[in-house]
Amino acid sequence: MMIFKKAIPRRAFLRGVGATLALPLLDGMVPALAGPLDTAGQPATRLSFVYVPNGMIMDHWTPTAEGAAFELTPILEPLAAFRDRTLVLSGLALKNADALLPGEGAVGNHSRASATFLSGVHPKKTEGADMEAGITVDQIAAKEFGKQTQLASLEIAMESELVGTCERGYSCAYLNTLCWRNPTTPMPMEIMPRGVFERLFGDSGSTAPAERRARLRENRSILDSVTDEVTRLLKGLGPTDRGKLGQYLDAIRDVERRIQIAEQQSDRELPTLERPVGIPATFAEYAKLMFDLQVLAFQTDMTRVISVMVAREQSARAYPELGVGDPHHPLTHHNGDPEKVAKVIKINIFHMQLFAYFLEKLRSTPDGDGSLLDHTMIVLGSAISDGNMHLHDDLPILLVDGGVGRFQGGRHLRYPHATPLANLYLTLLDKVGVDQKSLGDSTGKLDLRSA
Repeated sequence: MMIFKKAIPRRAFLRGVGATLALPLLDGMVPALAGPLDTAGQPATRLSFVYVPNGMIMDHWTPTAEGAAFELTPILEPLAAFRDRTLVLSGLALKNADALLPGEGAVGNHSRASATFLSGVHPKKTEGADMEAGITVDQIAAKEFGKQTQLASLEIAMESELVGTCERGYSCAYLNTLCWRNPTTPMPMEIMPRGVFERLFGDSGSTAPAERRARLRENRSILDSVTDEVTRLLKGLGPTDRGKLGQYLDAIRDVERRIQIAEQQSDRELPTLERPVGIPATFAEYAKLMFDLQVLAFQTDMTRVISVMVAREQSARAYPELGVGDPHHPLTHHNGDPEKVAKVIKINIFHMQLFAYFLEKLRSTPDGDGSLLDHTMIVLGSAISDGNMHLHDDLPILLVDGGVGRFQGGRHLRYPHATPLANLYLTLLDKVGVDQKSLGDSTGKLDLRSA
């Protein structure tokens, strides 16, 4: 490690024409003679929420045994490499996703599901602009974490928004986002890789838009505009930091190259439904690209809170790469048809394989004295358990804790029936230092030591 008289600032940036490159955490950001109370350069704590739609085939999700003796089910098997960091949580519910008021009925189960998942608040039934839900856990965390980052939070989706008629009586906004800044303000979710990339690395200066457009026309990388800055910085870094910076720059160039390929393919091919211009041809490529962008966002400390919808509720996406040409949502109304059930299981497993890819990228990305995964807590789940019946109890929920919450992983915990999911969020907020007394229908913090 190099001995610096003055450490590199943690919020250091490399600036080029139309681009601003935040740096990952380097050894040189910690003063050489830092005392035990110095906090400069310490890894950040991060929260991630990953949503999968339309429920699960629950008997292929839920382990039969509880505690540490449980066996991974077929849907959970892709997470075998992360078993020791994972808690499978059974018994949690979203009662406010049910039809509770006169006139609501069965229609709206999907809208209420996604609107309630991160808030625990029953949304108002309306197709107008007077929609109302509740502030979500990610935005509560973002209010605190955003004091130290350029972006308070990042909201990503992997499916186009619905426009027009959605579930009868409910605004499409309830399906198009998981995140609400306040009860009346839904947060838009970015579905375009280029849009996420520019939020992370685009320069917000007055000349930036024209410069970025020129760079895109010439098919140049943003790294080209910061070459001199990178060369200058490398001269003052030790071998370890040069390696970290090189790995980071390679990751940026790879992500940018994949975005450019997707955009070029979109220019050559006829447009297809559910795949806007600039999105890779296969869903696996698309999802991995979006997960890689999340890793870059965490690595550069541009944000510490990210929410992602792998797909929205009522998703009609087909998965031909799995041999599943039928749309997802109709398949979940299988009425016990073994062939349809088998196809839904394939989709469920595929989503978990993509999630495992995300976890592996976090684990393989250095961050301070460990990896990004070591400093992140991640919730994956759905607001529906049985998609055939539209049930909102005994939800498929798991928590991956790299070490932030200091929970003992490798366990399946079962809680009393209808325990509010919001109780889990109160516990997570407490672990990251955010004081929140209640959230939605919470009744207290969830004990993650035992159930």
